[in-house]
Amino acid sequence: MATNDNDDDMTFSLPDLSGLSETERLQVIAVLQRAKEFDAIEEAKLQKINKHSNPNTRVPMEGLILKFTNVVKGYQYRWFVLNPESGTLEYFEKEEHKKLKPRGSIHLAAAVVSPSEEDSQTFIISAASGELFKLRAADAKERQLWVDRIRSTAEYHTANMAQGQTALVQKSQSLATDQLSILSVSPTQKGSIVTQHSTHKDSFKKSKGSHENLHYIKKVSRDETLTEVKDYLLEAEDYARHLEDKILALPVSGHYINSLDSDILMLKATAAATLQCIQDCINILYTAELPVRSTVQTLDEQVVNKSAILRLSGGVMDDSEPLPDPEEEVLDEVVEKDTELEGMEEHKSVILHLLSQLKLGMDLTKVVLPTFILEKRSLLEMFADYMCHPDLFLKIPEITEPDKRMLAVLEWYLSSFHVGKQGSVAKKPYNPIIGETFHCSWRLRGSDEKQQTIIYTGEQVSHHPPISAFYFGSPDGKVKMNASIYTKSKFMGMSIGVSMIGKVKLSFEELKEDYIFGMPSAYARSILSVPWMELGDKVTIVCEKTGYQASIVFHTKPFYGGKLHHITAEAKNIKTGEVICKAQGEWNNVMELTYPNGSTKTLDVNLLDVHRKYVRPVEKQKEYESRKLWLHVTKALSLGDINTATEHKKILEEIQREGEKHRRDLNIKYSAKYFKNVDGIWLFKALPDDFASDIKKLSAT
Repeated sequence: MATNDNDDDMTFSLPDLSGLSETERLQVIAVLQRAKEFDAIEEAKLQKINKHSNPNTRVPMEGLILKFTNVVKGYQYRWFVLNPESGTLEYFEKEEHKKLKPRGSIHLAAAVVSPSEEDSQTFIISAASGELFKLRAADAKERQLWVDRIRSTAEYHTANMAQGQTALVQKSQSLATDQLSILSVSPTQKGSIVTQHSTHKDSFKKSKGSHENLHYIKKVSRDETLTEVKDYLLEAEDYARHLEDKILALPVSGHYINSLDSDILMLKATAAATLQCIQDCINILYTAELPVRSTVQTLDEQVVNKSAILRLSGGVMDDSEPLPDPEEEVLDEVVEKDTELEGMEEHKSVILHLLSQLKLGMDLTKVVLPTFILEKRSLLEMFADYMCHPDLFLKIPEITEPDKRMLAVLEWYLSSFHVGKQGSVAKKPYNPIIGETFHCSWRLRGSDEKQQTIIYTGEQVSHHPPISAFYFGSPDGKVKMNASIYTKSKFMGMSIGVSMIGKVKLSFEELKEDYIFGMPSAYARSILSVPWMELGDKVTIVCEKTGYQASIVFHTKPFYGGKLHHITAEAKNIKTGEVICKAQGEWNNVMELTYPNGSTKTLDVNLLDVHRKYVRPVEKQKEYESRKLWLHVTKALSLGDINTATEHKKILEEIQREGEKHRRDLNIKYSAKYFKNVDGIWLFKALPDDFASDIKKLSAT
């Protein structure tokens, strides 16, 4: 092949073009010149990438970092290895396992590395594949070191990926091969090929930039959608070149619009930059399909398992899920009681900041309260404490006279609140997330020495509004109690009030008697100093069949004088108006009951036997059961680690939001595991639908 003396710097050698006319010869040279310019541009880009790559960041880095695994296990130490050459970040369970297959790995191309605002040690890596690593370094300095090195590696491989070096080499080779093939065909074919190329700029206007005749640009795609996008890009490139030709054809000066006009130059630059950006995006999408993604993580090592989220709160649960086996339950440990609110002065600024954003009467349902005021148990478990005296409860149906049964119900009711008050300081139980459940039971000997059992099942059946449903019952179904409670909290200045909206129905099957009643509101007072809790409200217990009714008033302490935790109560026959009992005292201490004949009875709740419940060990519980779900929050609070507790609490709240979004997107309602919605009342699934009829009737009055 001969060399063209006038084009010494030409990348390609030219054959003898004497068989072509001068016009055809120039057109062939123009095609080859475009190929040369294309390669020069790509080479410059590659040099720019390498120029900005710090050699110090090309050295591998490894070390021990805390990695968040899941809600159950929390943070675990893992040995991480950053390989800048391959662009991967791998981790192993221990350093000595480095020769084994990594537990997990992500490719850092197009990854985003962001320090967390939670503290000065945590940072998050979001890979292009959708995987996410949440890591915690030993201190702020170590975090910055890891963030800088990972970012540098990510930027380098992102740039390389965007440029699509491998694809560009293949494209350049294909371009040279096709263009040189023009020179190797017979003289009679040369004219038609050159003519075909010379008329392309005119034909693309009519054919919308068809590239069927420029097969060296076409690339076989693994995905039809990407192929279509690539075709549109090629079409846009044709238009851009046509625009550039038009601009170059403009005069340099002396006219209203010229080729050096600032707006014209900006238009030209914007078009070129836009096309380059689109090309980079397409290259990233192509590369993302290659098998360079991270190795598959084990289920328990994922930060947030999406399928688990849907099982927990996505409304796709198995409606017939069986109750846990009570035989697996063991006697519960003694409950640790909070005696003081540690570091109150330290947390006061947090509370003041929160209070500054609240208004009197404001609904606190959607307000996230500080973690340090949490009680280390779920509201669903707190409801179970109403059965702290199951012996009083089971004796009720054994009483023969209806008036005395009402008094027995009243005594059980008045004695059911004191155990729920954990310590002298008011703290708030965890807000259950939708789909959360709690199960337990009580076992005791009856008068005939036979074992009697009461089971409890609680489930959070709604998020907005927050509704908890719970059920107490004997295995034989003779005694059953169902509740559907909507908790509504509001800000009251220096207090927070929580209303328990809803009714409880207690039913004795053999007696065919139903007792319907509500629950008092709870108030957290003096929230800026040492918060304390009291109950307030008027509650009525009604038995329609016997015609007896008991009214209880939980008195809140007035600003001046008055008693704390004071109650007054009166039981009477609705039909005759006859009062059968009056009571007064403190619901968490001593109460005195007075009868019409002048006799009295003292009810001291501190002397009553508190029966500990039976609960399955945490390791046997399912992911959505309260104690397992909140395990890490509880442990962190027990250790006084408020930051870790807050972090785990946020993850659970995010799970709930994911579930809400999933149901909203699919336009489906939450499907509870153990309860059913009957006209707005949540009933235990084993109960008949008409069990809700009396509740609705009394709720409407």
